[in-house]
Amino acid sequence: MCAHTHQQHKHTAKCCTTNSHSSDKKKVSGHKHSKKTVSLSAKNSADDEHHPAKSNTKLIDQQACSDTNQYNCVSEHSLMPEESNAVISRGKHRFHWIVSGMDCASCARKIEIAVSKVKHVKQVKVLFTTEKLIVDADDDVRDDVIKAVQQAGFKLYNLNAAESAKKKKQNNPFSESKPIIILIFFMLISWGISLIDVKVGQIAFILTTLYGLYPITVRAIQLIRSGTFFAIETLMSVAAIGALFINASEEAAMVLLLFMIGERLESYAAGRARRGISSLMALIPEQAVLIKNGVKTTVPVSTLQPGDIIEILPGGRLPTDAELVNEFASFDESALTGESMPVERKTGEKVSAGALSIDRAIQMKVISEQGQNAIDRIMILIEEAEERRAPIERFIDRFSQIYTPLIMLVATLVIIIPPLFFAQSWDIWIYRGLTLLLIGCPCALVISTPAAITSALAAATRRGALIKGGAVLEQLSSVTQVALDKTGTLTEGKPQVTDIITAETVTEEKLLQFTASVESGSHHPLAKAILAKAQALEINVEPAQNHKALAGIGVEGYLADKYILVSAPNKISDDILTIQWQQTVKTLENQGKTVVVVLVDNKLLGIIAMQDTLRSDAIDAVNKLQKLGIKTVMLTGDNPLAAESIAQKVGLDYRAGLLPEDKVNAIIALSKTNHTLMVGDGINDAPAMKAANVGIAMGNGTDVALETADAALTHNRLTGLAEIIMLSRATRANIRQNITIALGLKAIFLVTSLLGITGLWMAILADSGATALVTANALRLLKDRQPE
Repeated sequence: MCAHTHQQHKHTAKCCTTNSHSSDKKKVSGHKHSKKTVSLSAKNSADDEHHPAKSNTKLIDQQACSDTNQYNCVSEHSLMPEESNAVISRGKHRFHWIVSGMDCASCARKIEIAVSKVKHVKQVKVLFTTEKLIVDADDDVRDDVIKAVQQAGFKLYNLNAAESAKKKKQNNPFSESKPIIILIFFMLISWGISLIDVKVGQIAFILTTLYGLYPITVRAIQLIRSGTFFAIETLMSVAAIGALFINASEEAAMVLLLFMIGERLESYAAGRARRGISSLMALIPEQAVLIKNGVKTTVPVSTLQPGDIIEILPGGRLPTDAELVNEFASFDESALTGESMPVERKTGEKVSAGALSIDRAIQMKVISEQGQNAIDRIMILIEEAEERRAPIERFIDRFSQIYTPLIMLVATLVIIIPPLFFAQSWDIWIYRGLTLLLIGCPCALVISTPAAITSALAAATRRGALIKGGAVLEQLSSVTQVALDKTGTLTEGKPQVTDIITAETVTEEKLLQFTASVESGSHHPLAKAILAKAQALEINVEPAQNHKALAGIGVEGYLADKYILVSAPNKISDDILTIQWQQTVKTLENQGKTVVVVLVDNKLLGIIAMQDTLRSDAIDAVNKLQKLGIKTVMLTGDNPLAAESIAQKVGLDYRAGLLPEDKVNAIIALSKTNHTLMVGDGINDAPAMKAANVGIAMGNGTDVALETADAALTHNRLTGLAEIIMLSRATRANIRQNITIALGLKAIFLVTSLLGITGLWMAILADSGATALVTANALRLLKDRQPE
């Protein structure tokens, strides 16, 4: 029951002029975006050696837009996925608007049909979730597009974001329900009149029906003129007018009332499902306090550039991705990650846009370009999700396009054949034909799948997981095996010192002091682990002089005229590393640890062992997956000893020493017997994620991994795997229930209507009831669901 409502969602309309040369470039490029990640947690600096390579693909800047243009211009750096690979531009120009009044996916289809008939339009796409209209054309078709959409009964807006927010706040639920209330009032008056005088009451009901019918008929005519011939408004108009001709005005009025109530419920459901997504944009404040040359100035957020220093007051939200300038601060990131506990950040650590400063005024350095902060990237993936509809959703969409005209044909035959060929009463069979017409309304069937998928995607986003569309949800529901990368996925990807074993007369503090001095300034993960340990023990570290890396060996330097060497054990001669020390090294390495030997003036000071630490929720995550009947396996390029150590702790199978191509082959082999999900975070995981049935990236992963993946865990919690698989299974069951409700009720009332048992108002009640049941059932997915 998808009809235009009076609720007007006003947003910023945007247009963008891109040259065809730029579009061609994007077609050739294998990347969707330049540096678009979904990392919502603090990441290491760009030179972090865990992820040494980053996607540096640059998109060509668009042609300059005129300052006098009434629409906002969007650079290609901020294009949505539909504007890159998801929907490749097919025209010289690309335009954007925000559409109001869409209650279901069928509305989006009506708009697409209307706009596609506009001359010079090459491609049109309506994104129902974010209410966006995207049009590609060779000429400026803005006026024609606006006119076509208005003729179809919808509206486009180009207000700025601030005005849009104010308009949305002014929406009054009473005013939106006003037509229903007036119709009910007229029906009560007509009923009261009919108790006094039947004939006058009949006239009153006719007038009441005409009042309710007028806007629906106007909308039906608009849709027919725009190319949608079999909309629900058309069915309703035909049925109500036919009912008037056979003196069933009371039932005609009731049919219209039930239709309008069903339409209002559908509008509410659409808004409820969108709410979790659209609320993300509300996390970004409109203004920021810029600090320049010691002077504080309040400026629009849109003017901020990387490198700017801004101040965030306690209780304020970050308007952009930024690095902390102060020594430390606490942030509430629950709106983005789903984590309820505040997180501590130190100087230089990244904090994502939308995070809330908790306890103090802080200074932050802007690091993201306009349109590329964490919230923007989330919206990008959400919009991209609409291009990946579930197969069952696509099937129902195609089926409904055939189903509606077929029902109209059958209803026509029911009206004509009995009176013409079997001398039956025209009034009886016209009534039954009109009833059949209403029963055949495909609203509940059409909304059965998108309602469930939209609710599920919104629920997943609220829990810190971005799923790229219904097709991915459907694939997730069938997963029977999960393959996990080790470093950065099962583990933190940050080695920590686990063992410090010293020679006689040497203290641990002394050993760490010499080791940290020669490692000072290094960005190597092992060096960072040693320096972090020294800092934790509050050891004063003086940088060594003339320190340098020794390829394949380690690092050396001088401190207080003493020569320090930190080396791999196999590079130390046997006269220094005795059999006893060699046995100790072997024992540690058998535990999957990395060992370094420390010498001062060629005398052994001791050894330090380090190991990548397991994620705190890794064991719990694997246990939950196994409880769901899902097999787990670890695929890693690390050495077998380190892999075995992690695998034993977590309790899963493993395959070690794998190159990227080996991981792909492993995934292909696993997929032959199981529906396989691959989880990773690095560039070397991207091919395997692509080869798997479903690929999921950790939120702190590299750009390539995030863009290749079908979903991303933005909160970096591995337990989210079980949660989204449960959600996908619940969604699949929900869709099946919805289809059963929609078709089951239609089948029952089809028989009863042909037999004359049920009439017009029961037919529309069945349709509205089915729509309401389907909608309510889909909204159950928004509730929190945790694996047991």
